[in-house]
Amino acid sequence: MPHDRNTAPLEAALRAAEHGWHVFPLRPRDKRPALHGETDCTGLGDCADGHRKWEDRATTDPDRIRAAWSTGAFNVGLATGPSGLVVVDLDTVKAKDLNGTPDGVTSLQALCERAGQAVPTTYRVRTASGGVHLYFATPAGARLGNSAGKLGTHIDTRAHGGYVVAPGSTLPHGTYEVTDPTDPVPLPEWLHALLAPRQASRALMAAPVPVRASRYAAAALRAETAAVAGAGEGSRNWTLVRAARALGRFIPSGDLARQEVEQALNSAGLTAGLRENECRATVTSALNWSIANNASRTA
Repeated sequence: MPHDRNTAPLEAALRAAEHGWHVFPLRPRDKRPALHGETDCTGLGDCADGHRKWEDRATTDPDRIRAAWSTGAFNVGLATGPSGLVVVDLDTVKAKDLNGTPDGVTSLQALCERAGQAVPTTYRVRTASGGVHLYFATPAGARLGNSAGKLGTHIDTRAHGGYVVAPGSTLPHGTYEVTDPTDPVPLPEWLHALLAPRQASRALMAAPVPVRASRYAAAALRAETAAVAGAGEGSRNWTLVRAARALGRFIPSGDLARQEVEQALNSAGLTAGLRENECRATVTSALNWSIANNASRTA
């Protein structure tokens, strides 16, 4: 097949499908779906049994893809949920942003540094605007949604209910290009823990406020212990580590007593289903790290 402006989008759609990623057409040189809306649905074809939205109509079938792209040089939308992907979108700084606002790449680097983790190496795409898409495989049994700014400034995520513009697509100001073809690695546990919905424990949220705690420290203790108690299998350990590191910074200042923090986190870890010796070892290590890294700030 000759490579030109008309066949390139089709080739991009077929390449994505070879990865097992579900695709659908976007308007040429645009991010918006090229499919009809519910009010314009004729009830024919894919919609014979009722209107089907873009996520339902996304496909990996080469014949359907060729048919869809036979009528125009459509950009390629990649439905992240059906594709089993979580895509972290690192956006660029906008003209309306205040001076000094970090871009998504800088925000992720700072997030990784705080978590004591390296920036993950995985399938990477440069977006048309100069941003970055990082592709991760969805953890087994997880159902994550979309997020905006939850991980940091100019960091969004797309999973169930979301889509991204696939590499090979073109906008007026640039093209989406693969910069690292590494197969998507599983979403790191520590990132999963940050993105997973938090189910607060009523018992923990109603726990007595520590006597010496400031209002902010007490609120943090309640929130973090509730997050640990509500963490699901696969994210419990990192949620406990993150909570202990977050709360440990209140110990050198005297806002929280170490014993109070240890008791609350160990109890929350047991509620989440972790073993007692595992909880105690994790909490002790994470608190030691946090106290050592925050003691100088209160000196």
